Amino acid sequence: MARYYVMPEIFRFFGYSFFFYSREPIHVHVEGNDGYAVYDLLGEEFKLREKHCIKVSDQKKIESVIADNKDIIIKRWKEHFDK
Repeated sequence: MARYYVMPEIFRFFGYSFFFYSREPIHVHVEGNDGYAVYDLLGEEFKLREKHCIKVSDQKKIESVIADNKDIIIKRWKEHFDK
């Protein structure tokens, strides 16, 4: 399920690309291994908004990467959209 996007990629882990897609409230899209998910920053944590075809084991890895890199995600989002 490849999607075309032009928004900046933040990083890649475990075969997944972490990126922004639009100027919504702070969020991160994750795509790879034929799956897709979106996490929104709600309060102090990123929470799953939607997911499609991501294995539970991959979801746990993705959520760990997001939690460990929360500050980087927020910083990159602000650099891109708060110009």
